Order: sequence, then structure tokens, then C-alpha cells
Amino acid sequence: MALLITFEGGEGTGKTTQVNLLVEHLQQAGHIVLPLREPGGTPIGDYLRAWLKSENEPLTPETELLLFAAARAELVRTVIKPALASGTHVLLDRYADSTTAYQGYGRRLPIAHVRSANAIASAGVVPDVTILLDAPLDITLGRTVGRQDDGGRRFEDESLAFHRRVKAGFLRLAKHSPERWTIVNAVEDIGLVHEAIWKRVQGLLTR
Repeated sequence: MALLITFEGGEGTGKTTQVNLLVEHLQQAGHIVLPLREPGGTPIGDYLRAWLKSENEPLTPETELLLFAAARAELVRTVIKPALASGTHVLLDRYADSTTAYQGYGRRLPIAHVRSANAIASAGVVPDVTILLDAPLDITLGRTVGRQDDGGRRFEDESLAFHRRVKAGFLRLAKHSPERWTIVNAVEDIGLVHEAIWKRVQGLLTR
């Protein structure tokens, strides 16, 4: 059975690095893998990602929510579902839980509204496991200093209070569904973090 594995966490927690390491490990074990990121993976998703990085025009939280939901709706229906149906494991750098954490808890939109948007966009596709890379904010935000960008909006530039709400949101989501979530200490050595993730994924592969 093909797995949908999502990676979540705040800025600078090392999600991209760990996605790449898991892709390599799975491929070496003979699995077919499709790595994706949100927003992205489709023409509309890639367009939105580029636009968000290049524009400084402020968005209302509601607009931000619906833009991310629209990109996800296209990705789920045209890429993720077909890949899973073909037996391909999908590794996703951010998914609906990021929307709940960032637009719900971070932007303080009503959680019920965020859940409704996520339900439409996700079309019932739920991750088999969600890896939450968690670390103190002073460490993770420090990692984002000097990142290359195109001069547009970046979540890294939000207030510390915003990032605290996002972090708390992720932890609340993980506490609510412990059977799906695996919390990994992102402060550990990169190799040790990968080992913890691989142990969890390996358990799903052999079930």
C-alpha cells in the first residue's frame, strides 16, 4: 500500500532536508517515491509559490487561506491521488495541518472555517503519518536568517508571537491525533533525526 507521509513544523525546522533524506532511503530500499511541497506540484501551485515570494502586497488572512486551499485542491486531485493509486509513496513538505497551524492558530481565523476549507481541498485524503519537526523558536528562527528570497512576503518575517501561536497549534494538533503524528526533536543531529523518522516509516511499510 502506498503511503502519504507529510512533514510539518515551523520555519527553519529542517523539513526539506529530512524529506530529501527519506526519499533517498526509500528509493534505496526499492520503493517508488514522489516528493512534493506546498504550495507547488501543479502549474497553479507553482504560480502561487512564485507569486507569494515576489509580491509584498498584503493579503487578508481569509484570502491567504483560500489561496492555499485552492492550490491544495488541485494538487490532491491531479497529482497525489493518482500517485497513491499507482503505488507511489508521496512525501509532502507541508499539507493541510500547516494551514490549520498558520492560518488558523497563527492568523487567528476561526478554526471551524479553516477545517471546512481543508476538508474541501483535501478531498478525504489523510496522511498515513505526519512527522512534526519541533525545536525551540530561538534555534529555528535563527536558521532562517540570511535565507535567499525574492524580496516578497515570508512567514519568517512574522512576529515572535505569531510563531509561538503556530508552534502551539502544531503541538495541539499532534496531541489531538497521536496515532497519526510523530514528534521528532529537530535540534538533534540531522542523521539522528532521520533515523527517528525512518523507524516510524519502516513500521508502516511492514505492517
